[in-house]
Amino acid sequence: MRKSFYHYLMKHRQPAAKDDLTRFANAAYDDHSFPKQSEKYDEISSYLEMNGSYLESMTIFDQAWDHYLIDEKV
Repeated sequence: MRKSFYHYLMKHRQPAAKDDLTRFANAAYDDHSFPKQSEKYDEISSYLEMNGSYLESMTIFDQAWDHYLIDEKV
């Protein structure tokens, strides 16, 4: 069974943000409306475009999504 993107992202949380992925993970954790169960790119991307003011660029999400797909071997 495939894990949600949020579950993947939470593996990258750190107390002190070292890079864009860690900052994204920390911010998503604090975002109580983040679609935590979703495995769908379009759903998460749309959500972040409307509500992801904590992302400097959607490129950060796209890179994280690519790593998620590799980790989940989709």
